[in-house]
Amino acid sequence: MYAALWRVLPGPWWVRLLIVLVLLAAVLFVLFEWVFPWVDGIVDQNQQGTVGT
Repeated sequence: MYAALWRVLPGPWWVRLLIVLVLLAAVLFVLFEWVFPWVDGIVDQNQQGTVGT
């Protein structure tokens, strides 16, 4: 999958690398700004993490 993405991107290797880094930063930004807070609202934070014996 990554090799196919690399072949599809235009330009020399350094432009491809820059594009991949910008895309990675955009994905991380979206995850931290919208996805993780949304999941945090769904997950129950009051559960105990230990197993009773």
